Amino acid sequence: MQPYELSLSAAANAIRARQLSPVELADSVLERLEQVEPRLNAYATITAEHARRAASEAATDIAAGRHRGPLHGIPMGLKDLIDVADTATSAGSRVRAGHRAPANSAVASRLSAAGAVLVGKTHTHEFAYGLTTPQTHNAWDTGRVAGGSSGGSAVAVAAGTDTGGSIRVPAALNGVVGLKPTYGLVSRHGVTSLSWSLDHVGPITRTVEDAALVLAALAGYDPRDPASLTTPAADYRLGADADLTGLRVGVPRTYYHEHVDAQVEAAVRRATEQLRALGARLVEVEIPMARYIQATQWGLMVPEATAYHERTLRTVPELYQADVRVLLEAGELLPAGDYLRAQRARTLMRQEWARMLHEVDLIAAPTVPATAVAAGQETITWADGTVEGVSDAYVRLSSPANITGVPSLSLPVGHDEAGLPIGMQLLGRPLGEDVLLRVGHAYEQAQPARSLAPAA
Repeated sequence: MQPYELSLSAAANAIRARQLSPVELADSVLERLEQVEPRLNAYATITAEHARRAASEAATDIAAGRHRGPLHGIPMGLKDLIDVADTATSAGSRVRAGHRAPANSAVASRLSAAGAVLVGKTHTHEFAYGLTTPQTHNAWDTGRVAGGSSGGSAVAVAAGTDTGGSIRVPAALNGVVGLKPTYGLVSRHGVTSLSWSLDHVGPITRTVEDAALVLAALAGYDPRDPASLTTPAADYRLGADADLTGLRVGVPRTYYHEHVDAQVEAAVRRATEQLRALGARLVEVEIPMARYIQATQWGLMVPEATAYHERTLRTVPELYQADVRVLLEAGELLPAGDYLRAQRARTLMRQEWARMLHEVDLIAAPTVPATAVAAGQETITWADGTVEGVSDAYVRLSSPANITGVPSLSLPVGHDEAGLPIGMQLLGRPLGEDVLLRVGHAYEQAQPARSLAPAA
């Protein structure tokens, strides 16, 4: 096994045991990037010189006994929305061409303090306003979409942002783990916004244990983010115990299993039965206010995104990609009353979800209703003849967690007949990341070891 094939936790253990040098690991990752980037195009910027220098510094510190923890010497990428001092942050747009961040974002600062080695900035759908990341290719089939908006992050396995599913959707489509934390748990300071009341920052990793290690470094109060929570972060360390006895897992009767591909449905059902085999009790639940979910998501996101882009939309509209420009211009036409009604609906939805999550410990459901579609495909036709836009379909099952602010973890649970990954998401109570990670880790331990994507 080559060093780049190791999970974060396995690499961290090898570095701590002095069996692997951060320099060897960085070199292995950078060499692999040279091989696969022409096919995958996951990175907007590769910071090879910086990575080698940081890896050398990490090796020196660790040899001197100054080991900072599990992320010390570990190569990572950051989504091209997340500021890194004196490094390009274009948000995937010509509008931000040539922009270099004057200072680190909170995320970059926390990862740097933990000793992580920045390999580069990963591609995003322009300003995170889309679910396909068209410039990046799916790791399992380069003729298919990578998902978005953190498509580059999922293909590279890195850190991203999530406004309606932008961490979990590409994680599901590329067969990796994606965690959208509770709203306010991870600071968004220095992160280009799409929709301030829906934006989240979280890890995309090979394994659930890896996600726990990264979240432990990222979580915590930051006064520079108005939404940052003062509640202390939980202990995300995972043990070897896979017993889920007594845990109540909610299985939705409605919404999450409507207009879902049969192979996705079957894989997620099998995964929930595996949770039952591990001791959990499956409880059917009704998703509250299901008919209002999509209208509420778009009613919040569209006007907030347009407000953020108000100046540049009027001065340089020609620099936006057509799909993003249409959405931003649509936001100018939405009445203020519609936005206020969406805010009221969100408040009611949060209350109803809190009641539902009082009856169960978490919800298990598909992350996305279909696997990765072909690049350029615009619609999905369901078994009953209903035609749905690809972006609408991909965001439909992930957006409830953004509206309500609850944490959601996506993990791989199988493949369809074409060999494309299928994801299941676990949704929990606010600040219940420790429970989601424990359940996801238990499921993962009960499965055969996963290999890297064949195209990667």
